[in-house]
Amino acid sequence: MEFIFVYVTFKDCAEALNVGKAVVEARLAACANIIDGMDSIYWWQGELQVEKEAILIVKSRRDLFAKLTDKVKSLHSYEVPCVVALPIEAGNEDYLNWLMTETKATDINLDS
Repeated sequence: MEFIFVYVTFKDCAEALNVGKAVVEARLAACANIIDGMDSIYWWQGELQVEKEAILIVKSRRDLFAKLTDKVKSLHSYEVPCVVALPIEAGNEDYLNWLMTETKATDINLDS
């Protein structure tokens, strides 16, 4: 089984919290962490933007990434949200077993 960190940015902590709760409740992720107050510098519609954002880091499985992305996009306020996955190359076996257990319910009900 391949595990992933999913990195998502939001306009604020409240939106990140809302989406984090939704993906964990749907068992698309075992855990979500929020880092608030990040400074972001990026191009949007031809203009340089400098904004405060919140980061949501989600621990999940590669096979759930498409469903997780769909869920994030359905709740996200951005037109083009950043939702990217990074592989977990290694980890505490007990933690990875827990991650598997906490996302296993999605195998039964992928419509959540």
